[in-house]
Amino acid sequence: MRHAPYQKGFVTLKIETHPRDDHQITLIVEVEPEKLEGARRKSARRIAEKVKIPGFRPGKAPYDVVRRIYGDGVITEEAMELLVEELYPLALKEADINPAAPGQLENIENEKTDSPKFIFTVPLAPTVDLGDYKSIRLPYEWVAPGDEKLEEEIANLRRMYSTRETVERAAADGDFISVDVVGVKAKAKKDEAPLIERNGFALLVRADEKEGEWPFPGFASKLIGAEPGKSVEFSHKFPKDYTDESLKGQNVKFTVNVKTVRAIHMPEMNDEFAQKIGLGQTVDELHQRMRENLEHQSRAEYDDKFYEQVLEQIKAGATVNYAPQTLEHEMEHVLEDLERRMKGQGVENLETYFKMMNITKEKFEEEQARPTAQKRLERGFIIDEIAKAEKIQIDEKSLEEEFRNTWATLAMTDEEFSKRTKGGTKPTREIIDAVTMDSANRLMVRGTLEALKAIATGQASSAETVEEEKPAEAPKAKKKSAKKKAEEPVAEAEEPKAE
Repeated sequence: MRHAPYQKGFVTLKIETHPRDDHQITLIVEVEPEKLEGARRKSARRIAEKVKIPGFRPGKAPYDVVRRIYGDGVITEEAMELLVEELYPLALKEADINPAAPGQLENIENEKTDSPKFIFTVPLAPTVDLGDYKSIRLPYEWVAPGDEKLEEEIANLRRMYSTRETVERAAADGDFISVDVVGVKAKAKKDEAPLIERNGFALLVRADEKEGEWPFPGFASKLIGAEPGKSVEFSHKFPKDYTDESLKGQNVKFTVNVKTVRAIHMPEMNDEFAQKIGLGQTVDELHQRMRENLEHQSRAEYDDKFYEQVLEQIKAGATVNYAPQTLEHEMEHVLEDLERRMKGQGVENLETYFKMMNITKEKFEEEQARPTAQKRLERGFIIDEIAKAEKIQIDEKSLEEEFRNTWATLAMTDEEFSKRTKGGTKPTREIIDAVTMDSANRLMVRGTLEALKAIATGQASSAETVEEEKPAEAPKAKKKSAKKKAEEPVAEAEEPKAE
């Protein structure tokens, strides 16, 4: 696509744009002789400022003198750099290009003439077409956990405050045991390495199966009756969709050596216990707090799955485009997040982690980091676009409350943040702005997801119908948007305190 010549002063730029298939654009900028000559003279002045030329003060040597000493090649080379710095932003503005990241100078054509052409590759900002997202429907069917689940959680709580006693008897339901686990293929060769090998594995013996139990649900139940110092053998067929690639569809023979058996003595459930753990003054209050916590956790887990399904349905009908540089940048964030988590677990760096997982960095990036980055990017772009479409806004009171909560959470969970803000140290503007932006983003995402729930469950349609039937009201003052609010941090003079 050819654009009309762009004039800056008396200099004309000829600009062409050619879209690419990877959400980038080729930008061609042709410079006329007058512009190139001006850049050469500016280049000569710069050279004269950097080096000492006999008989002249810095930067005062005439163009012809600098040219005679250093030659046209040196002057033109620096002139090209000056032109790139000046012309690139002008060309972006003229061609109305919204870049996602800095462009790349690919080539300079006609470099030795008076009308060179600069060829740039520019990554474009992401674009999202949501499709008919308002037609998405998904029932919201969360059910509060019942008494059985509450009793299980109370038992887990009591177990946390229990005492343990090593016993010389067979393991029973409710005991805590330490074992060495070896799992090999059912028809493994004599020298074939085991699929599973774990020493000193501690687990709670239970008669029922627990979801997420390692290495498979019901593993602990097979150890009821096992005696210290003796081994138990059994086999298990893993499903073809098992999460561990090496175990998918495998028939594994387990040998479990029981090292110790410990009986668990649970504390008595009374008012004293409730007071000791800080969940009320009475057993009834403890039950109430536990039920509230359980319902909150259960609803949060259900919401995560619900929103995931809604977003997947929207994504199926949406079109999301972004440049490869955007994906590469997000992959860097994925690796940074992983390294931070691994350090929190005592793993020195990613190289050590890759060795532990027996995987190369390249394979990990391709099989795990790239899909994760792609999913995060597309989900984020879709949520941002829905926030715009639904006109999601946040008010000052909500932002202040979220700011305090975010600050308190970071102070308790982020060691680096805690170091930079503890004591009487006044938080920097940079920290305050970062927490404000994070808080605003959280509120915007939360508000957008709530709007999606209303759409998916059909409540939004009903609300819109009722709104249309209402008589017109006088316009009210608009609430500040997240973007504007993020530019006006809520606290600067004093450090927020956790409530």
